[in-house]
Amino acid sequence: MSGLIPASMTIVERIADTLRTQIVRGEIAAGAALRQDHIAQQFQSSHVPVREAFRQLEAQGLAIALPRRGVRVTELDPVTIKENVVMRASLELLALKHGAPRFTSLHIGRLEQAHEACSQASSLAEWDSANNQFHDILSSECGMPRLLAVLAQLQLTNSRYLFSTGMKRGWQPRSDHDHMLIIDALKEKKTERALQLLSMHIGTMERVGFKTG
Repeated sequence: MSGLIPASMTIVERIADTLRTQIVRGEIAAGAALRQDHIAQQFQSSHVPVREAFRQLEAQGLAIALPRRGVRVTELDPVTIKENVVMRASLELLALKHGAPRFTSLHIGRLEQAHEACSQASSLAEWDSANNQFHDILSSECGMPRLLAVLAQLQLTNSRYLFSTGMKRGWQPRSDHDHMLIIDALKEKKTERALQLLSMHIGTMERVGFKTG
């Protein structure tokens, strides 16, 4: 979710990707109506691809179709956030547990690059993109496509939460010391240590929202 739309995307993908980014970053507020006419006009398309894009957003938990109220952006309530914490804390660890034995120096290098990108980020959007990449790499070798699909959805909710808290508190560059500790553990083939660190990292991030400073 970089905000850059590849030219090869279909119209449905372009609509869904744009709306997804705007919802996650809070540019379209929770509870706001997604109006087919306006969006179709914006993308110079028919209503068909707009409806398909809406279905993708619904599947990702970002939108909901309500009787007589149309399609609206889902609310980000404390219950949803808590559920997200619990699920991520379990499923991301499961993915890393299965994937870590397959990690090579290439994976470690990619993790270090993502960590560096987090450290060098000059905006919340840049940091979120790099952070998502870091966590995607940690899960990438689990060999379970359905698990990865669920994690991708959970990461969207996590990003929404970080943007909502970051915008309220004022974003500043932050240290990602946890990332480096996880990388070091994986370098040393200490999978259990990496799992413990990841568990604490997810719990800390979600409890306090977006740490500043």
